[in-house]
Amino acid sequence: MKIREGMLEGFKQQATQCVQQVKEKDPGTIQYDWFISSDNTECEIRETYESSEAFLAHLSNLREQLQILYEKFASDHSVVLYGNPSPELLEKVKARGVDTKLFSLLQGL
Repeated sequence: MKIREGMLEGFKQQATQCVQQVKEKDPGTIQYDWFISSDNTECEIRETYESSEAFLAHLSNLREQLQILYEKFASDHSVVLYGNPSPELLEKVKARGVDTKLFSLLQGL
């Protein structure tokens, strides 16, 4: 996602609130790491969940925080899903109108 011009500090505060809420309410979250570009204009979040249901719970738990994030502090949000998400998860992501790509595992260790 891109950080709106002049909104870096607010973005960082909102990110902190999101991470804190995930710590408190998302037991199915394995990874939730925020990375910021060297020029402080973009952010990527690396997220890993135990299951599609855990990701759906995450979206529900963070609904308000994410709405604030995208309305005030960030734009150009996109999502890349890896694995075999449930039909319900795919439907929810599609309904959000976010640019989404899906990759299924070809090979791995």
